[in-house]
Amino acid sequence: MKKMTHAALLAAGAAIVTPRAIAGQRVRMDATDPKVLIEQIQAAVKEMRDVNDQRLKTIEAKVDPLDVEKLNALATTVTELQASLDAQAKQFAAARLGGGDVTPFQDPDYSKKFATYFRDGTGEAEIKAAQKTGIRAALSEGSSANGGYTTPVEWDRTITDALKLVSPIRQEAAVIQISTVGFSRVYNDRSVGSGWVGETASRPATTTPGLTSLTWAIGEIYANAAASQDLLDDSLIDISAWLTSEIEYEFARQEGIAFLSGDGTNKPNGLLTYVTGGANAATHPFGAITTTASGATGAITTDKVVDLVYSLPTMFQPNAKFFMNRASFGTIMKLKNGQGNYIWQPSFQAGQPSTLMAAPVVELPDMPAVATGNAALLYGDMRRTYLIVDRMGVRTLRDPYTNKPYVQFYTTKRVGGGVNNPQAMKAMVIA
Repeated sequence: MKKMTHAALLAAGAAIVTPRAIAGQRVRMDATDPKVLIEQIQAAVKEMRDVNDQRLKTIEAKVDPLDVEKLNALATTVTELQASLDAQAKQFAAARLGGGDVTPFQDPDYSKKFATYFRDGTGEAEIKAAQKTGIRAALSEGSSANGGYTTPVEWDRTITDALKLVSPIRQEAAVIQISTVGFSRVYNDRSVGSGWVGETASRPATTTPGLTSLTWAIGEIYANAAASQDLLDDSLIDISAWLTSEIEYEFARQEGIAFLSGDGTNKPNGLLTYVTGGANAATHPFGAITTTASGATGAITTDKVVDLVYSLPTMFQPNAKFFMNRASFGTIMKLKNGQGNYIWQPSFQAGQPSTLMAAPVVELPDMPAVATGNAALLYGDMRRTYLIVDRMGVRTLRDPYTNKPYVQFYTTKRVGGGVNNPQAMKAMVIA
């Protein structure tokens, strides 16, 4: 059977597209009575459903293509009728808002031609001949004088940041604020001697505990960014606030690096420098941060993770956490115990970290990777281990005089850091 278009179906008469409720009359797409439109929609929907029901009944046997086309035609009819009803509703609503009746078009013929020209550009000659009403279709976004000025390019008034990972070690360590140029702490080596004696036995002298002082040097980090005064005055973004926040973010990143690996020269002494074999391993009265070998060349084994956990004294276990970078974390996630169970467990509660052997895991982006010779894994109580000493917070001096026409944002922060108690932390060194 030859496929019929929707227009052909309409021309074929009411037997195909006429709703039965309208008793053989053609559907009037130009009807202006809302009641008539509603009746036609209801009738068309009913017939569409009837046709579809019949199609479903015969689909397993043989589908009549005419039924399919009839269904499609009815669906189109319903859509057009609904659009016509919606348009009338809008007109009546506009009339009520304006306080009067709907005003008919002054020149329906011209309006139809103009709409055609506006849509696809045809009928230009007729439009020009009818332009006695003063209507023009010459506005163009591509021409500034003809309307382009009113269509400026929209731009994002935010700034997309490059990724810089900031260490959370400040949140995990102990932090104190000082008001002088340095800080020192006294350590007791608890080496007092004792002995058992009889009633009349002599009491020789015993050893006396020793006291040792350890000093935290204060380093300074600075930035001296500049921006022109015109930019500060005219930018739609608060350049001053943006520069200040960027500098503070950079300070946080740099101090996080120093807290782990700083050499102590105008910066904090990094925690990793106190690990056995490190530059500061012999400087602390309590000794170095002791290590556990990983158990495999260039890799970490489950047994050695267990050894690492149990090498930490019991008094430091309640607040102990694992510290590693993200790549090491990915390695640890794959480890299993002897029963085939993963030793890492994800967290299903917001704000709670995942756990490794029941201890929280903290990601430190500046920790070394899993490679031979690296201390890639730390386990312990960071608050008891590392002490951060703040002399001054972030201070910014706005300087518009030194380098005219630029305003310089001279920003400084004075901070120190070092290991307070190496016994509260253990490290795993990759074999």
